[in-house]
Amino acid sequence: MLGSTHGTLTTHFRARVVACGEEPHATVHSMTAAAAEGDLDVSGRPLHAPVPDLDRFFRPESVAVIGASDTEGRPNTGITRQLIAWAERVGARLHPVHPTRESVFGRPCSPSVADLPEQVDLAVLLVGDPLPMIEELGEAKVKFAVAFASGFAETGEEGAAAQARLAAAVERSGLRLLGPNTNLNAFEPFRDDLDGPAIALITQSGHQGRPVYTLQELGVRLSHWAPTGNEADLETADFISYFSQRPEVGAIACYVEGLKDGRSFLLAADRAARAGVPVVAVKVGRTETGARTAASHTGKLTGADRVVDAAMRQFGVIRVDGLDELQDTAALLARARKPQADGVVVYSISGGTGAHFSDLATGAGLKLPTLSEAKQRELHAWIPGYLNVANPVDNGGHPVGDWRGRKIIDALLADPDVGVLICPITGPFPPMSDRLAQDLVDAAETTDKLVCVVWGSPVGTEDAYRTTLLGSSRVATFRTFGNCISAVKAYLDHHRLAASYRSPFDEAPRTPSPSFRKAQALMRPGHQLSEHAAKQLLRAYGIRVPREQLVTSAAAAVRAAGPVGYPVVMKASGARLAHKTELGLVKVGLTSASQVRDAYRELTDIARYEGIELDGVLVCQMIERGVEMMVGVTHDALFGPTVTVGLGGVLVEVLHDAAVRVPPFGEDQARAMLGELRGRALLEGVRGGPPADVDALVEVVLRVQRMALELGDDLAELDINPLMVLGRGQGAVALDALAVCH
Repeated sequence: MLGSTHGTLTTHFRARVVACGEEPHATVHSMTAAAAEGDLDVSGRPLHAPVPDLDRFFRPESVAVIGASDTEGRPNTGITRQLIAWAERVGARLHPVHPTRESVFGRPCSPSVADLPEQVDLAVLLVGDPLPMIEELGEAKVKFAVAFASGFAETGEEGAAAQARLAAAVERSGLRLLGPNTNLNAFEPFRDDLDGPAIALITQSGHQGRPVYTLQELGVRLSHWAPTGNEADLETADFISYFSQRPEVGAIACYVEGLKDGRSFLLAADRAARAGVPVVAVKVGRTETGARTAASHTGKLTGADRVVDAAMRQFGVIRVDGLDELQDTAALLARARKPQADGVVVYSISGGTGAHFSDLATGAGLKLPTLSEAKQRELHAWIPGYLNVANPVDNGGHPVGDWRGRKIIDALLADPDVGVLICPITGPFPPMSDRLAQDLVDAAETTDKLVCVVWGSPVGTEDAYRTTLLGSSRVATFRTFGNCISAVKAYLDHHRLAASYRSPFDEAPRTPSPSFRKAQALMRPGHQLSEHAAKQLLRAYGIRVPREQLVTSAAAAVRAAGPVGYPVVMKASGARLAHKTELGLVKVGLTSASQVRDAYRELTDIARYEGIELDGVLVCQMIERGVEMMVGVTHDALFGPTVTVGLGGVLVEVLHDAAVRVPPFGEDQARAMLGELRGRALLEGVRGGPPADVDALVEVVLRVQRMALELGDDLAELDINPLMVLGRGQGAVALDALAVCH
């Protein structure tokens, strides 16, 4: 079987937006939001992410601090002091609220929200249980609230129930809530003396955002920090949608422990991709231990990691593993201009350094073009003739110490095939390294091409690093080879995708096809279909199956074999029958009536002995030549229906060579799935064999996707294995199929 069916579809999209002309606290649910934006898909789900109006959250005109305190030694006092400072920075009026205090830090204090002198944009709840406050905030038409309190879904079932009650109250109130179990990161000071595109930061664990936040000390601008906590209401997807529309945001950096709603996340990622804003994410849960830890911390599903990984790639989200990668990749993507070419040139003062870096870069998929003979001759005017300048370029060291160093850099950047120049400096070697760093910085100011430096010194206090390199907004400086390579690859991949991005949601079917009505009649809720019924389902969607007949007697089997055509295959067919081969319920290569008659009796005897109820025996056309593949559908707990393609037969279980996509997707993604397979060479023809009909395989994948979208929750699982892909132009045939209905 293709996969587990235990997960239930949890991707019903809940969209709440503030539409033009409405009261700010109005709630608009998914269908209304989708109608306002345009389209619903065939299952009635919206195809566009709403953009919540978060301006008044990050830049409120008025703020209420509920539970404010100025008693030294109390936690609320320190928070109140920080909020007062933040309100002054953003130009907001701050109102303390406390039932027993007349003033807090010299400011008049209101006993309740109802007694505030004005309607407020943001209420910060410094209370142990925020639930009793929600109705009062809603009546006062407060737009946003922040709840720091913990003890909710991160603590287990009882806490999850409390969080559900909180979320329901927020839904009724019309306000938008950040938290619970969040922190003060949204109210951190941001440097206002830095220029250029900024990074907007989203974290579910506040401490994990610290490395990105401290990029400001290296001259990288940050504009926002959204610490989403348990996401009872506002979630990561809301902030991605909002940040992707902000003109100052050059990249969005995310630390994600669990996704609240898979479809919401993909709609938000799609909105960012449409806007050309890169999203870089650390997503916890690659391992069973990581997934378990994340769930205990945030109380949300982490999702099957293979599906998460594929979904992120599909919608242009750049997934990285470490916080150091997150900061380096986000900083590069936020600040670097659009590439002029996808070629990378590696330039160093050491042949060994250049060779080492080039090996790693090429292995990661970067393109290192061989420089033209004319360019090499030009470089040899300044570099000794015995040194390699084909790419990587080894200058031997001495030219960087004089006027030749800048000439070499300018010549490399002038090459039309070069879009990125990377200079690994493995350690400080004054004065060479100092002069080299300055030449790179000066050259970067004169070009739109990306200049990267890897400063390998573990000390990091050198003036060439701290002042020259970090003082440049045009040079991207890294501390490790690996981070530089992964960031540059992400940069080139992002702009390659952005140049040709077509939203998968634009290709989603809006209305059911005639196939859907045929398929509905074949579904048996709560049951697994027999192979015969499953193949009828495939026929309804235009997927080719072998010539075959379902028979219930040996004589009928013999009569069927003639029109089917010898040799034939005979298989037991039953609604609860999955692994026929292991039970001896498949007979192949039958060439005579007597063999067919004997096979029928043997198959029915085995089924009777095993207690398996059959609806008959299939007499099938035997198809021997082709490439065995599998195509299937499962339901992911976060993303809903997913489509998988991989090597078929027993190879899928042995090699796990498969690729996954989340519908909707188009032909380009279907072909990309095949390109991800380690065994893709089998489709191209091996050992003199003919190439397979890849076009037919792609068509099957797209038809299966349509089935998954239209049948939705009704189809729990589909497994076409093997799908025999014949020679080019001859099509593909589903030799076996398993289908499970919800």
